[in-house]
Amino acid sequence: MRHLFPAFVIALVGCSGAVGEAGTPGGAGRTGGISGQAPRPGGSGPQVTAPGLKPGNVVPTSLVRRLSQAELDNTIEDILGDVSRPAQKFFVEDEFKPYDNNYPVQAASKSYTDNLREMARDVARRAVADTKNRGAFIPCQPTDPGDAACFRKTIEKLGRRMLRRPLASAEVDAYMPLQLFATENNPTVPHDFYTAVELALRAFLQDPEFFNRVEIGRQTATAGVYALGSFEIATRMSYLLWGSTPDDALLTVADQDGLVSAAGRGTAFDRMQGGARARSQVQRFHSLWLGYRAIPQPADIAALFNAETTKLLDTVIFDAPSAYFDVFTSPRTYLTTALAAIYGLPAPPGGAGWVTYGPTSSRAGILSHGTVLASFSKFSDTSPTQRGILVQTRLMCNIILSPPATVNVDQPPGNPDQDCKIPRYQAHMGQSGCTGCHSQMDPIGFGLENYDMSGRVRKTDNGKLQCAIPGQGNIAGIGAFSGPKELAEKLLGANEIQDCLVRQYLTFALGRTLAAQEDTLVDALRKSMAAGGNRLVAMLRALVTDPSFGLRTLPEVP
Repeated sequence: MRHLFPAFVIALVGCSGAVGEAGTPGGAGRTGGISGQAPRPGGSGPQVTAPGLKPGNVVPTSLVRRLSQAELDNTIEDILGDVSRPAQKFFVEDEFKPYDNNYPVQAASKSYTDNLREMARDVARRAVADTKNRGAFIPCQPTDPGDAACFRKTIEKLGRRMLRRPLASAEVDAYMPLQLFATENNPTVPHDFYTAVELALRAFLQDPEFFNRVEIGRQTATAGVYALGSFEIATRMSYLLWGSTPDDALLTVADQDGLVSAAGRGTAFDRMQGGARARSQVQRFHSLWLGYRAIPQPADIAALFNAETTKLLDTVIFDAPSAYFDVFTSPRTYLTTALAAIYGLPAPPGGAGWVTYGPTSSRAGILSHGTVLASFSKFSDTSPTQRGILVQTRLMCNIILSPPATVNVDQPPGNPDQDCKIPRYQAHMGQSGCTGCHSQMDPIGFGLENYDMSGRVRKTDNGKLQCAIPGQGNIAGIGAFSGPKELAEKLLGANEIQDCLVRQYLTFALGRTLAAQEDTLVDALRKSMAAGGNRLVAMLRALVTDPSFGLRTLPEVP
């Protein structure tokens, strides 16, 4: 019988890993990058005709996608109330390319399944032992250790949440012997109703349908194109918008087949947006996109930086919605007294509040925040090269190939005749074999060098009076700039951030590098965002209500 023994569940895992191409550096998959090399295919399906699709639209491929470590922790918290982040404890950190949900690199391994078994044992034991919390997933009070009726209700409730769909009667039947096993047939196990629940929960946590997102759908009139069911769509929506499992309300809508239509998905989207989980997911996307999920700063300083960035994003996107690109051009920021002291800005009255930079400041928006300015650093200092990579790959969606294996990237540019940082980088940039890439990166970084890793303004290189920092940068083909404010203005003026944002969010949504055919969807989402006042929520709503959101196809076999 299925689900009874963890060993059997684990045996299924080996064939559940996804197969596909790894993402390219930068994660955006845009053609015409610095190297001149087109991105590797992301595995999107062919252009097809299907109900509701506009001409040229592409049905996205869908493979089995394993939950990321963060998604697994969020799911366990939302179902069981476990806030201990157990996946962080039992699994190695996911690979960030730059997102952690990149399914082509998330195939299951023996180590993964071994750790999954240990995590399931730990989580189930603590969940059932928590008498205050277990009522969230045990819907009844057992009358005795052998209360089969209550156990069945518990399996139905747990199964619906854990597998994100209702269980068939036969599936529930498969769990019922666990109740007998725990209460009658094994003298080494306590004769207790809750022991049976613990065993069932352990099995659910190891079920491939729990830690993977499985999409099947039904064949449409177009060969190779499948229409997803409402429960599959609910899962797509919840992991996109919340980074977690569907709640009871969304599952109820799915049970009524209310997510098959674009209108139904739009209604569900409106309910899901704006709450804590939606905000957290938007914040997480930005931290991965702009590279500040982990920065080389003490924890207390990093917390100040993150609070500032969170406040700006919440204000622009949710609390006082305005054009999303105000995130990059905002003339003010939210400071505490401690953060103002770090930046060298006036302290806000009352210890916390919005502070305007002033008309002569070169600061503006998120590119002025300590989060971003610290994110692409190296050698315990800012790196013009790394900051150039940030702009080229994350804000312009260009591709920069890795340096040759013969290049030691752990050594800073050296020139014994130069004591100052900028001339050393300029000399390195002019070396044979380095000019092609570094000329596209370093000049951008030079334009941000007046800001150190903490966002402080500086005029010289580490206090060396002889090493003045001009702070002049240049983006090839776009123009010169100085500081974060002018950098944002140049990129927005060239429509670079506008286009790249959509590509980055779609990469995050699909869990893989985009394919060239998906430019049609990128263009459609960009237009929808513009029509919606350039608001991020408008773009997300357009994605969820697009006809392709309810469809899938298989990747081409190489």
